[in-house]
Amino acid sequence: MSMISTNHLAGEIYGQFDGRVGIVTGGRDFGPFRLEVSEGIATASFDRPPVNAFDLATYQALHELVEHLEQRDDARVVVLTAPEGARCWCGGADLRDFVGMDQAGRAERYAFINAVIPRLSELERPVVAAITGDAIGIGVLLAAVADLRVAADSAAFSCPEIDYGLIAGSSRLLTYLGVPEGLVREMVYTGRRMTARSMHSAGFLNYVVPAAEVLPTAMSLATEIAAKSLPALRARKRAFTAHERMGWLEAYQFAQRLSGELVGHGDSQEGVRAFLERRRAVLGDA
Repeated sequence: MSMISTNHLAGEIYGQFDGRVGIVTGGRDFGPFRLEVSEGIATASFDRPPVNAFDLATYQALHELVEHLEQRDDARVVVLTAPEGARCWCGGADLRDFVGMDQAGRAERYAFINAVIPRLSELERPVVAAITGDAIGIGVLLAAVADLRVAADSAAFSCPEIDYGLIAGSSRLLTYLGVPEGLVREMVYTGRRMTARSMHSAGFLNYVVPAAEVLPTAMSLATEIAAKSLPALRARKRAFTAHERMGWLEAYQFAQRLSGELVGHGDSQEGVRAFLERRRAVLGDA
């Protein structure tokens, strides 16, 4: 299966989408992802029992979801979550895919991952991971490419690939995000489960709260973000994405150029006037 040969999934994923940006009649399913958009917040709930594991079709569905979100001006911020009662937020790779897999099959699976996960990281919207349960393997990477991370105090993070004769690919991203090298190596060499508290202390998580408070905390963040100008949010996300490949001065100058492009926008002018006039800005995404 390849990204090109899975077009037959599109009808199943898109359902009755009529192509009009911002028009929603209830939620919409993208494979195991249930999308709801309200008040600028796109909530994508991952529901693939028993443990929310990723198979090839799930990667394809996530790719379609991201492409869909990019086209929607009413989706200003994205919250990734799982249904209440889910055993895991993301249970890693579906190991059934690996039965009988050879090197060529593994390369094909990597091709899927390499087409989807970077695309999610480059989505021009802030992404909040509402981590309601364990994040395992690809689940750690999924959390890492989000912009903000809120986790349940009962959640754990692990990279158990070593136990299956494989290796985890997320180690460099974790160290880029500031997780200490020693902790990352302990995770990937031992496969141990790291508590949410330890990952918070390591700087990986923004908030650790009781499980019942994960989604409300994430939605509170998303509500605050959704009130911002969409052009500014998109520019800020582009800057973050580009900064990962730059030195500090190059990144600083790149952000300056993006900010310079925003100066003439109506939202930028309105934001300045509103501040000076001590009132709330009326933004029009222009």
